[in-house]
Amino acid sequence: MLTPVVDEDGSPFWEYAARGELRVQACAACGEPRFPPRPCCPHCRSFDSEWRPMSGRGRIWSFVVPHPPLLPDYAAQAPYNAVLVELADAPRIRLAGNVVSAPGAPLNSVDPARLRIGAAVRVAFAEIDGVTVPRWLLERG
Repeated sequence: MLTPVVDEDGSPFWEYAARGELRVQACAACGEPRFPPRPCCPHCRSFDSEWRPMSGRGRIWSFVVPHPPLLPDYAAQAPYNAVLVELADAPRIRLAGNVVSAPGAPLNSVDPARLRIGAAVRVAFAEIDGVTVPRWLLERG
């Protein structure tokens, strides 16, 4: 499996994820959230930032079901999904991930036919190769 590369700017994201919290970086001067994390605000150029808690709710903004040829580590899990989730608390922020049936479930645990643009999802966290990553669960209803 591919695991995230944790850099200095993004390390708080992963530290919060390890505690089961979804947070995004925001400018402490103008208040604009930003992702991916970076040292300077692209809106006002301030270097002051904070990490805001998010509700963990969002909607599928886009998704794809990869087809062969696949990376060897993922071929056995096909068909699986890769999604972009638009956060309810910060609609301009979109996080990449996977929709799964339960936090630790395999990537192919949700039938791709169940996915729709705009479908409501909520975050769940799973530890993969020593890194806690956000995954997404379809909301019922």
